[in-house]
Amino acid sequence: QVQLVESGGGLVQAGGSLRLSCTASGTIFRLNTMGWYRQALGKQRELVARITGGGSTNYADSVKGRFTISRDNPRNTVYLQMNSLEPEDTGVYYCNLENFIDRSQHWGQGTQVTVSS
Repeated sequence: QVQLVESGGGLVQAGGSLRLSCTASGTIFRLNTMGWYRQALGKQRELVARITGGGSTNYADSVKGRFTISRDNPRNTVYLQMNSLEPEDTGVYYCNLENFIDRSQHWGQGTQVTVSS
């Protein structure tokens, strides 16, 4: 059974930085695509960044140049380094794992990020 545990959210002022972490268990981590999504109040969940098992990445246009996704396969962990945070980045951030065999989706419990102006 796949489990994802996130950490690192919090309250930060605009222009500040946060790093989110997500540790997975119950899967061959290095083979799966990992992603970070976010959901602002009253809005749909949206992709922030993804990283494949081979290390290819893609980002939402709104975070390019500010956020960096990375993975540490021996630690079964994916990170999201968020710099130059803006109030528009506020939301609940969810870790996502896409299973490499059947492309099933698995989600973490979410971590709140609040950016004050």
